[in-house]
Amino acid sequence: MIHTVTETPRVLAAELPAHAGRQVRLQGWLHRHRALKSVSFLILRDRSGLAQVVCATPAELAAAAELGEETVLEVVGTATANPQAPGGVELTGPSITVLSSKAEQPPFELYRPVVAATLPVVLDHAPVALRHPRLRAPHELAAASVAGFRAALDAAGFTEIHTPKLVGSATESGANVFGVEYFGRRAYLAQSPQFFKQMMVGVFERVYETGPVFRAEPSDTVRHLAQYTSLDAELGFITDHHEVMAVLREALVGMVEAIRTRAGAACTLLEAVLPEVPPRIPEIHFADAQELLAAHSGWDPRGEPDLAPADERWLSEWAKREFGSEFLFVTGYPMVKRPFYTHPEPGRPQHSNSFDLLFRGLELVTGGQRLHRYEEYLSALAARGESPEPYEGYLQAFRHGMPPHGGFALGLERWVARLIGVENIRTATLFPRDLNRLTP
Repeated sequence: MIHTVTETPRVLAAELPAHAGRQVRLQGWLHRHRALKSVSFLILRDRSGLAQVVCATPAELAAAAELGEETVLEVVGTATANPQAPGGVELTGPSITVLSSKAEQPPFELYRPVVAATLPVVLDHAPVALRHPRLRAPHELAAASVAGFRAALDAAGFTEIHTPKLVGSATESGANVFGVEYFGRRAYLAQSPQFFKQMMVGVFERVYETGPVFRAEPSDTVRHLAQYTSLDAELGFITDHHEVMAVLREALVGMVEAIRTRAGAACTLLEAVLPEVPPRIPEIHFADAQELLAAHSGWDPRGEPDLAPADERWLSEWAKREFGSEFLFVTGYPMVKRPFYTHPEPGRPQHSNSFDLLFRGLELVTGGQRLHRYEEYLSALAARGESPEPYEGYLQAFRHGMPPHGGFALGLERWVARLIGVENIRTATLFPRDLNRLTP
């Protein structure tokens, strides 16, 4: 219609109530167009929420009639109080400028409370589907979680690091890596920053990283991805894995608080119930957990090196009943199930100074104390029948003195999926990568 006055400051939809009675400029997407006989309502969406624009004059109605949903607009008008409008304020007397070409009709009606489509269809159209407030909201929780993780560890004296995602050897678990061509030779996508963050304990003492990791596991389940976001931490000068568990607890407190303060509206929209992190998260040794499971199930799981998904669910329910906690540490996993760099449990060398953290029925975090003496690594590799040569770059750190240390890795998408109560981790993942999906 009329070009906007660019000197008018831009106001976000959520800020509109504070500007009642003043001229403001909104920018966003046309979320919905409701045309009545003598008036049209344009619902504008920006990153903060929704705002209502009222078109009442013939010129305003004619301009509104030309607009398709998801067209990008700039609207200048007067912020006018109206209790029935979103936030109690709407925009009247609008001057509208189209900032994009006319948008094609989206594959979903994004103004509906929920998207009426299956998850595969939603994922196929993710660039548009994620504009829906409910589909965007889990990723607001994820962003707040990472911010809280960083803040908690920064306050505890950690240094953020960024390690390579291309590595020269598939040493940590060769069967589950993605191979790539790297300037005429073979390279691999890193399964984790484990080796690098241990090396950096020898530099900074306390480090953390947030970033992608890659697992070529042929697991087509609701809890597995080929690429996910890992929140990693490693700290030196510890006594045992319990100090690592204490740091993890502080990180969880920071994550929950950041969600509460930064993504409260998203929590409300999703009806997500934030957990209370107890002052001391309850723990149970793996051997004792097996005893409990045997008594409950009627079959003897002793001798199994890991917990089945059903076992994790039952133990989580047990922790909730016994301690009122949605978190449970399971410690002392068998060494046969842990990586070669894991520190054995003193007095019970078949078990390890390691742990998993269960949250709402699912393993969320794995961590523990690592070996820190060079000769221990040589012995551990020899016991596996492996040569130390492929690990030479990693072992350099231990030849030159490393403190007792340990760390953990938390799966961001699993965390968010548990928070919002969805079974399929893809719902909590931006552009998931799995056995069948490589686009968009």
